[in-house]
Amino acid sequence: MRQFRTPFVAALTIAVAACTLVAATALGSTARHAQRAHASSGGLEVGVGDESPLMFSSPAWTDLQVKIARYFTAYDVASGNDPSALANFQGWLAQAQAHGVQPLVAFYHTATDATKLPSVATYTQDMRDFVQMFPTVTVLQPWNEVNRGNVRAPGDNYDSPSAKQSADYYLALKKVCPTCTIVGLDVLDSTDINATLDYIDAFKAYVGKKNMPHIWGLHNYSETNRFDDYGTKAVLADVPGQLWLTETGGLAQFKPAFPYNLTRQAKATRYMFSLADSSRRITRLYDYSFFGGAAPNGGFDAGLTNAAGKPRPAYCVFYEHVRGMHTCPFKTGKSPTKKHKK
Repeated sequence: MRQFRTPFVAALTIAVAACTLVAATALGSTARHAQRAHASSGGLEVGVGDESPLMFSSPAWTDLQVKIARYFTAYDVASGNDPSALANFQGWLAQAQAHGVQPLVAFYHTATDATKLPSVATYTQDMRDFVQMFPTVTVLQPWNEVNRGNVRAPGDNYDSPSAKQSADYYLALKKVCPTCTIVGLDVLDSTDINATLDYIDAFKAYVGKKNMPHIWGLHNYSETNRFDDYGTKAVLADVPGQLWLTETGGLAQFKPAFPYNLTRQAKATRYMFSLADSSRRITRLYDYSFFGGAAPNGGFDAGLTNAAGKPRPAYCVFYEHVRGMHTCPFKTGKSPTKKHKK
């Protein structure tokens, strides 16, 4: 899902990115050793996805003690074609590495030309530039939500790669960085899981058995928030190896199906962990996102906190699971779960 950033968070994000630009460059030469990912009480490695570097300085983030985080950015971010995208990523990465957090970076279309997909040659060169500029970032996804199709909607106008293009991008990235951990395919579940499975099967046919990925990515918002498991199980049955829930989370709102409701969001967050713990092959989970919207407006909002960083009830569900505790250190208002002594 694409994040709808409020003016408050957007302005501060740009400011932090500018201040940490030099720090990011210095950190680029640090050792390649990946930080150990934080495991939940059931052994699942758990992290958060959010594009704001402010997340890392939030007390609510610090108390989670998670050590993995996800960021998506333009495939040509290292080229400097979009200076603001490069500065934002460098600022985020500097904060992540300063806090000992292992980044997972997913690539996406450019903001300036979102309906144009790169050729394999262009994509390969952009990946070379990225790996050279950011040698400590070694966990990568070739393309974010490959099966979204060609989206034409107010505020969203972009194209997605075909299964053949996704296979070409995966093979190109694998060749550019053979020592990297690469999530082979990153798909959205949607309400029609058969379409998702068709895309996966076409991708598998193009890459072949020799180059079959060992790690797959799934965004299972639909099931997490409808308290279902059919689609996740179907994807697990269709792919070999590990499945990472590279984006998932309880929705605070996403109209018309999900009007603003923090109680429902907390219940969905609890189910999210039950679904992840249902298979040992689901080895990582990235809740998206940390910051939510400024006010109920019907747009996509799965934030564990509001736009100002104040924890919601879903945050406490998340906190208690990853920390293995029965109390949450933050007051979030009326809780939809059992009451705990503070």
